[in-house]
Amino acid sequence: MDISFIGSGNLAWHLAPAFDNAGHIVREVYSPNPKHAAALTERLYQAGVMTSLDFSSSKSKVFIIAATDDSLEGIARDIVLPDQACLIHTSGSQPLSILQFAASQSSGVFYPLQTFSKNKRTDFKPIPIFIESNSEEGEQLLITLAKAISNSVRKISSEERGALHVAAVFASNFTNHMLAVAKGIMEENKLSFELLKPLILETMTKGVALGPEQSQTGPAMRSDLEILDRHLQFLEKDERVAELYKIISQHILDKYGSE
Repeated sequence: MDISFIGSGNLAWHLAPAFDNAGHIVREVYSPNPKHAAALTERLYQAGVMTSLDFSSSKSKVFIIAATDDSLEGIARDIVLPDQACLIHTSGSQPLSILQFAASQSSGVFYPLQTFSKNKRTDFKPIPIFIESNSEEGEQLLITLAKAISNSVRKISSEERGALHVAAVFASNFTNHMLAVAKGIMEENKLSFELLKPLILETMTKGVALGPEQSQTGPAMRSDLEILDRHLQFLEKDERVAELYKIISQHILDKYGSE
């Protein structure tokens, strides 16, 4: 299939080449910043830069919006598409209905559940891709695209995807921020973050293998209030981190204290 991308961020950076390498043709890339679009086209076989959202003369059938959530509605309203076009967004949190104002024959959602960074290579094969469409034709198109790059494809509703996205924020984004907080504490005390890496890897491995409830340890899990108080005293110079420690510890106490 011929594909055009609207957006050139982290997801597009990996998804567009994945389609190219799977035998689909990425024809065009649009970005509000043409330099960003040009950088992505350099990773593709024959894509060109689009400088506007007027795709009326495009050869593409599939138009993928890989842009920020708050830009989706505006793009859907402004984009000009050729006949028989299918417009797709890649957001985990936005419903399919946000594309309702676009003049497209069909619309859909193509949501890979993974965190993406431009400087980290991505293999899409093990990444689950969740799809949704407003038409049977669009659904079959999304299944074809998803199966071309992934071994795990599943239909999901906007409501289910919203729940999935919230859970993913806790599992990925919040977890990564906790690592950043831990790194800051280590650096402030002239200790290397490398010392924590075996613990971090074991925590993730055990949490996936045994389940997070069976893997929980630590002073809050044991209701060790003396240690909790000692840690809060240690953190008293940084009120925001101390408050974060207190909230999370209390949540663990509430969950496991009566068990």
